[in-house]
Amino acid sequence: MALPLTALRVLLGSFFALTGAAKLSEQISAPVSEQMKALFVQFAEVFPLKVFGYQPDPMSYQVAVGWLELLAGLLLVLGPPILQEMSNLLLTLLMMGAIFTLVSLKESLNTCIPAIVCLGLLLLLDIC
Repeated sequence: MALPLTALRVLLGSFFALTGAAKLSEQISAPVSEQMKALFVQFAEVFPLKVFGYQPDPMSYQVAVGWLELLAGLLLVLGPPILQEMSNLLLTLLMMGAIFTLVSLKESLNTCIPAIVCLGLLLLLDIC
């Protein structure tokens, strides 16, 4: 059972590190970077803390999410067990926020599926 969980942890960590890097750098994919900028303008509009009067700058929001995904993804793959657990928790919270954001924007189920699957796999890693 340890080998499949290790493979899942490496796969998820690599996925998050890559998506984080894509949010931080236009050199990975310029069209994706432009699309992300437009999406984060929408995401900032439904930011959960907006009810308390805080609405992030979309570019800062994108950079913060990108760094969180990149660092937590790398720690999920390379970190010691305690840091792997902490990065799993951070990524789980991030995916819950992503699902909240997509539902708030009334996106289709097809748009929400990747975040739901990632959340489910992160929870699987957490309970096993």
